[in-house]
Amino acid sequence: MNPGKRREIYARLSAKNPAPTTELKYGSTFELLVSVILSAQATDVSVNKATAKLYKVANTPEAILELGEDGLKRYIKTIGLFNSKATNIIKTARILVDEHDGKVPREREALESLPGVGRKTANVILNTAFGEPTIAVDTHIFRLANRTGLAPGKTPLEVENRLVKFTPDEYKRHAHHWLILHGRYVCKARKPDCATCVIADLCEYRHKTF
Repeated sequence: MNPGKRREIYARLSAKNPAPTTELKYGSTFELLVSVILSAQATDVSVNKATAKLYKVANTPEAILELGEDGLKRYIKTIGLFNSKATNIIKTARILVDEHDGKVPREREALESLPGVGRKTANVILNTAFGEPTIAVDTHIFRLANRTGLAPGKTPLEVENRLVKFTPDEYKRHAHHWLILHGRYVCKARKPDCATCVIADLCEYRHKTF
């Protein structure tokens, strides 16, 4: 795919949704961190339902620690892998209190050292909370980048590196959210909705569903 076509793709996605953001509901960087950890292999809807009650009771590292692992599990038990996620969140809260004055660090290395936080989660935090031009690659973005020809790659990291390389600078800030939302609601896994797609004529997918 040539640079002009890539730029036009982002221009159209931008025109359709000038200020995209995550569908996770949060009120602080720590809440966002917990929600992103919980969202692994779970829907944003299920996470939001659980955290709506959790954050009224505990929404700081200190409060999470006071709640304890068993107490935390009661709020997130409807979310997949809740046992391991509860363990990771408690460990993360302890590290934040002991090593970062209870605040979520802005440095990638520090973020990725937190239990339950990998490169994708770190990218989400850096982008959504701190405004960094990072691009987190989830299953939606991995599929979209390969299907459209925007940034094909065999691994999430390869796709991420190509997206960062090929995305025009003025679009990097919001690229993650444009792509994830487009992949979630339009360029869906089983059958992309090409008839309503604003970039269908630019997409290089050979099996369009018109």
